[in-house]
Amino acid sequence: MPMEPHVIEQMIKEALPDAEVYITALANDGDHYRAQVVSEAFRGLSRVKQHQLVYAALKGNVGGALHALALETAPPETA
Repeated sequence: MPMEPHVIEQMIKEALPDAEVYITALANDGDHYRAQVVSEAFRGLSRVKQHQLVYAALKGNVGGALHALALETAPPETA
């Protein structure tokens, strides 16, 4: 069963409450999305560790209910 974008966003925000999350459908099939996630929790972490935090927030749904997720992560920019 496909995942709705708001569910993906909610799951990420539950794990990373300060996150700014932007979800874009890539194929309009409920299975392919791009997620852009900005969170202070990413500061000082490698890109791999950042992505692992997001995948953990999605509780094993990537590759199952969520077939494909193009993921972009970053800490907030500082002025």
